[in-house]
Amino acid sequence: MNETVPRPGPLMVDVPGTRLSAEDEQVLAHPAVGSVIIFTRNYEDPAQLAELTAAMRRVRPNLLIAADQEGGRVQRFRDHFTRVVPMRAIGALAARDQAAGLHAAREIGWLLATELAQVGVDMPLAPVVDLDYGASTVIGDRAFSGDAATVGALAQALGEGLREAGSASTAKHFPGHGYVAADSHAELPVDERDRTGLAEDMAPYGALIKQGLDSLMMAHVRYPAVDDLPASLSPRWIGDILRNEYAFDGCVFCDDLSMGGAAVIGGFAERARQAQDAGCDYLPICNDRAATLELLDAVRIDDDAAAARRQALHARCADRPEGGAGAPLADNPRWQAAAALNAELTAAGNDGR
Repeated sequence: MNETVPRPGPLMVDVPGTRLSAEDEQVLAHPAVGSVIIFTRNYEDPAQLAELTAAMRRVRPNLLIAADQEGGRVQRFRDHFTRVVPMRAIGALAARDQAAGLHAAREIGWLLATELAQVGVDMPLAPVVDLDYGASTVIGDRAFSGDAATVGALAQALGEGLREAGSASTAKHFPGHGYVAADSHAELPVDERDRTGLAEDMAPYGALIKQGLDSLMMAHVRYPAVDDLPASLSPRWIGDILRNEYAFDGCVFCDDLSMGGAAVIGGFAERARQAQDAGCDYLPICNDRAATLELLDAVRIDDDAAAARRQALHARCADRPEGGAGAPLADNPRWQAAAALNAELTAAGNDGR
């Protein structure tokens, strides 16, 4: 590996196993790579995962390591981790007692990030900020609520907990994925509403951005009343609306380029080009090593503004506890209280009803 560590590139990649292969190391060292996403297949136990993330950083010290660790049905690590309730449970608590809901969101955010830090994972790709309209099976109980003000307040509180643990927030999926029934993993959903109809979905993002949101993830959803391109690949949505209208200066993640919602655009190189042209800073490419190898030399790495945003997001997590260091979490009073709170929410029936 070169002595000079390249600045983080635009690709968020994955690895197939629980230990790095020689090819994995070559991929991670490539200047086009800036982040890794960890999946359940990469996990055996906390000690193994801590060694895997440490090995990744021996290859690339400035690598941003993330995981979809939202709680509920989207939680990559379960054994030896707290099995966190779906966010709907916190929303249901907030509907009964707002202060209690905000406290729960903050403490669950802290718990998620603290447990990830113990194994060297920088941040969860969370929270989901979509509204629950009861139509989307892919969102469903991942959402806090169908009420925009509640979602915004709980997402802000969860983000505060993440940051207190040395992590960062990634609000998803802008401008809103909860209204459409189609699953963007398999196809491109179409939401026919105009900006007026989307105002409630977008309101939580506006509030979070004013509070200093670290990053967000775009939706692989097309909103033809606004732009013919999916939001994830749209200069209108990212450049005009997010950057100019909302004055968002944080990091923008495209959703996974291997998903069906992106496949309508063409091959991987074309999807990546469109995403970068639209203004995405990070381009996740998951579960397809051949596509990853293709994109290593296909993406642009000379965008100084995007690189600065990626570096700023990494810096948010730079003071995280090192994996495996420090006293056991079980001896931490805040962890004990957060785990007990999560157990109470679980006992209430997950959705709090």
